[in-house]
Amino acid sequence: MTWTVAPEPPDSPAATTLWRAYYTEVSDRYYLLHEGRRTDPAELDREIAAHTWDELRPPKGTLLVARYAGEPAGSAGVRLVDADTAELKRVFVHGPMRGKGGGQALVRAAETTARSLGATRVILDTRHDLTEARALYTSLGYEETSPHNDDLYAEHWFTKPLH
Repeated sequence: MTWTVAPEPPDSPAATTLWRAYYTEVSDRYYLLHEGRRTDPAELDREIAAHTWDELRPPKGTLLVARYAGEPAGSAGVRLVDADTAELKRVFVHGPMRGKGGGQALVRAAETTARSLGATRVILDTRHDLTEARALYTSLGYEETSPHNDDLYAEHWFTKPLH
């Protein structure tokens, strides 16, 4: 079985399903760690509905959907921050599909997308409890840096030059 990664509108049925899975997981992890509870489904619905995902639409951004054996299994967003810098957003692979190379395929495709948008480096932020993400980024040559934003949930910031 192999992975395929291709751009897709952020409001496509596959993307919408992946957004829900992504937000459920990261939100549940946060609330379980900090408040001992899972995410309220109504809160999750409100958060998902509040986003238009315009930053992940051409010409300044792209949403990539990864498929494994033809089934949507992960996603990653790329958006231009400025002429030289792209930001990697919301990299996600469904839990049962992890460990099969999907995260690497998504990040590499995102880097290719960033280059095509004119970027010479990629930045990203993540949380401390998202240990799999931090390990993935480090394994792909991302280096931890000082903060590049003041996002409430960001605890680690990374960058990678694109050669």
